[in-house]
Formats: sequence, C-alpha cells, structure tokens
Amino acid sequence: MRVDRFRWWHIGQVMPLEEDLFGAEKWSAAMFWNELAQGHYYLVAEEDGVVFGYAGLSVVDSAESWVQNIAVRRDAQRRGVGRQLLEALLAEAARRGVRKTLLEVAVDNAPAQALYASYDFEPVGIRRGYYQPSNTDALVMMRDA
Repeated sequence: MRVDRFRWWHIGQVMPLEEDLFGAEKWSAAMFWNELAQGHYYLVAEEDGVVFGYAGLSVVDSAESWVQNIAVRRDAQRRGVGRQLLEALLAEAARRGVRKTLLEVAVDNAPAQALYASYDFEPVGIRRGYYQPSNTDALVMMRDA
C-alpha cells in the first residue's frame, strides 16, 4: 500500500467510504472538490488503484494546522493505514514549519483518540454538538511540533 496525493479522480472512490463510515454526517463530493480547490493537503492510501483511506491537512500558517479528516475503509482498519496517513500529514506540517497541529474527533471515538494520543495529541477543549445531524460533541486535541 502506498500513500499518494489525493486527486480529483479519487473522489468517486472516497464517496462510498464516506457513506459507510459517516452516514448522514458524510462529506459531499462538492466538499472534497472545495478542499482540493483551496489547496489543502490531502492524501490517499491505495493499492492497485483501490483507495483504502484518505486524510487531509489544512495549514493555516506557520503557527497552526488542522487535521481535516482521516478515514480508513472498515476492512482495512487496524492495519496501520490510519497511522501511516497521520504520519504523512504530520511530516507535511513539519516540512512547512507548523508549530502546532489540532484536530476534532468524536467524543465517542475512543480508538481514534488513542491513535492521536500516541502521537502526543492532548485534549484541549470540547465543541458541543459539532457533528450534525447526530449532535455529537467533538473533542479538540492539539499537538505541538
């Protein structure tokens, strides 16, 4: 499996993954188009043209970046794909000289929180009702460079 830049032609493969993992809270194809048009740093994990996961990073400036999302197909979870994608995002943030990286994760997503904590992300706040339409809170986590 290799990690490569997320391009417009990956959107079609990512949409079923979004539906499966996020249901009513999934991103639309237009949202991905917008992220790519804004020049945000997105990656896919793929093998033989099949996308197993994706991740995105928004770099605000040298002070701050945000992990936009990390998603891995259910049949590829617990195989290091998410870890590989996160490491690639953090490497890009370091390459750009970013001093801190933040993210939001659902308060009920303990496996993702554990992954982020293993990379020195620490809880810094809660966004009440962040995920819609489920009204699920998001835990904000931050990591210094």
